[in-house]
Amino acid sequence: MVFFKNSWPWFFTLLYLVFMLILPIISLLATASQTLIVRFWEIATEPIAISAYLVTMSMAFCACLVNAVFGFILAWVLVRYKFPGKKLLDAAVDLPFALPTSVAGLTLATVYSDQGWIGSILKDFGIQIVFTRLGITIAMIFVSFPFVVRTLQPVLQEMELELEEAAWSLGASPWQTFIKIIFPPLVPALLTGVTLAFSRAIGEYGSIVIISSNFPLKDLIASVLIFQNLEQYDYIGATVIGTVVLMLSLFLLVSINFFQSWNQNFR
Repeated sequence: MVFFKNSWPWFFTLLYLVFMLILPIISLLATASQTLIVRFWEIATEPIAISAYLVTMSMAFCACLVNAVFGFILAWVLVRYKFPGKKLLDAAVDLPFALPTSVAGLTLATVYSDQGWIGSILKDFGIQIVFTRLGITIAMIFVSFPFVVRTLQPVLQEMELELEEAAWSLGASPWQTFIKIIFPPLVPALLTGVTLAFSRAIGEYGSIVIISSNFPLKDLIASVLIFQNLEQYDYIGATVIGTVVLMLSLFLLVSINFFQSWNQNFR
């Protein structure tokens, strides 16, 4: 009876994972497996598809680098400093979670267009945001930066200030204290936040379809290409491209988890 009662959490967890994660992935892979390997390879390696992969991955990588730096700074400020409007800023970090992506895309397109507040200024310097890859990067930054902040905040809050004070008392400079005392415990959380942000950026659609021109071989990303194939009733092409993106994302997640395990074993 005790075993039966204790097994309920495992049962519901497994049931949730099966219906929400495992079955959709199996369905996608099963549909893709119906295509011959040669045909699968032809669709997956078409010039338009390869361009979409490269644009998606490169822009998501750039967005994650920006989020890693400024997300770390924002998390540090929210934890270590007190200032007027701190709670409002803390609440605003979660805005991309609550804001529909289509609204986010419309907002970014309005602000960064040639007639927008920021776009009109950048236009004088010959910089165009909307309908370019730079606009895609900004959209990815907007929708994914909360992941870095929210994964770093709890770790920063739990860090003991006594360790920093001890390092200072032993003659360590602020930079040495940061590199040897503060930063190492934050690496796993930072990698987790960057990985989540990268995954979120890869799957973004609503804001990017508005702020980019969606032209093949220019700024077309994988998620928009999948939707375009579905509009043309090319379900096989959409499934193949979705499978490739899924494999790339899984490879990234497994690599990051492996690196985190290796880092913990050799610390």
